[in-house]
Amino acid sequence: MSVLFLLSLVLWGLCAAGLAWYVLGYATQMTYVTLADGRRQARALPLTFRLLLPLAPNFDPLLRHPSMTPACQAAAWQLTAAGYEGLLSGREFVALKFLLPIVTALLLALLFVPLGGDAFPIWFVGTLLAWVWPLHWLRTARARRAKSIVRALPFVLDLLTLSVEAGMDFMGAVQRNCDRRAMDPLNEELLRMQREIQIGTTRKIALRNLYERVRVPQIRTLCTALIQADELGVSIGSILRIQAEQLRQERFERAEKLAHEAPTKMLFPLLLFIFPATIIVLLGPVVANVMKDFM
Repeated sequence: MSVLFLLSLVLWGLCAAGLAWYVLGYATQMTYVTLADGRRQARALPLTFRLLLPLAPNFDPLLRHPSMTPACQAAAWQLTAAGYEGLLSGREFVALKFLLPIVTALLLALLFVPLGGDAFPIWFVGTLLAWVWPLHWLRTARARRAKSIVRALPFVLDLLTLSVEAGMDFMGAVQRNCDRRAMDPLNEELLRMQREIQIGTTRKIALRNLYERVRVPQIRTLCTALIQADELGVSIGSILRIQAEQLRQERFERAEKLAHEAPTKMLFPLLLFIFPATIIVLLGPVVANVMKDFM
């Protein structure tokens, strides 16, 4: 009996060591996206995605069904907007969305088997969170990238305006901006637009592709204005200056709106903490004196 017990301990230890080695290998693995000019930029996927990604091909027969095509296409577009194109495909993301709750349900079931039916609420909530979390992560990543693009856009438009008004053509100004500034989400998209034009795509189509990838209202307004400037023969420098001033005004109005909302948002934390603090300040000395008398 003792030999079997020791053997089981050794086997469980080997299993745990193998699992730890597998997780550590994926935790230290670096993932990259390839930019339009061939450069590679580090962009990390969540550890759970990297651990489950080798199992994603098992869902290919299901995901190749025509009924799953819209979901895969929507996921592919959101991954592109979030900056993960080429690192994770739409089909792989949908497969991970199925895999994560399945694996979570199995692990929670093994963990809470001794508790029986009492652990069912925890199992259900954990499985539900595992189903919702991948889409939440993707939406959060997309919103973060869009926020970065909107924040950098007025400054980039100022640089493009100065370059164009100094005598450079629009694409030369874009190239200069991409070369001089650190690579951020906006520069990645501008660089991709420039590469599309260099391989023969018209500027109109390249600008439309830019908006289709990003889907940010400010980018749509800018792309529409530039397309109309090309069609009507209007000076691009004046269009860029107008767009920069408009974006700066929108940012100022948004900051004012957030400043006006701050007192309302602070009201609940104040109500939550001011009464306990008042009670502690007022009753603290009384309680301390009472306890001193009893001691």
